[in-house]
Amino acid sequence: QVQLVESGGGLVQAGGSLRLSCAASGRTLTMYSAGWFRQAPGKEREFVAAISWTAGVTDYANSVKGRFTISRDVAKKTVSLQMNSLKPEDTAVYYCAANLMNGRPYEASYWGQGTQVAVSS
Repeated sequence: QVQLVESGGGLVQAGGSLRLSCAASGRTLTMYSAGWFRQAPGKEREFVAAISWTAGVTDYANSVKGRFTISRDVAKKTVSLQMNSLKPEDTAVYYCAANLMNGRPYEASYWGQGTQVAVSS
């Protein structure tokens, strides 16, 4: 099992920035990818960004491309999401995930508890 704990959510004004972090523990040697998803009120959870654990290859949803950057630190077992130029429509609970599969829109083997991001207009 891999345990994931997110941090860094909060309230920010439109145009501002936030950085989310996710710490992985447990059987982290089995990790081959990590990513971020989000779920807004009344909507289904959606893919945001993904990164391969070894090579660092990234993938982004079109809605965040150019504004969000995913990164990972293999030694520290963390994955981060730098979010710039935030918009009110980015408001959601953001979930860290590990071992994504099946291609877009992706499923994942492990999930964190989520952290709230709220963007005011």
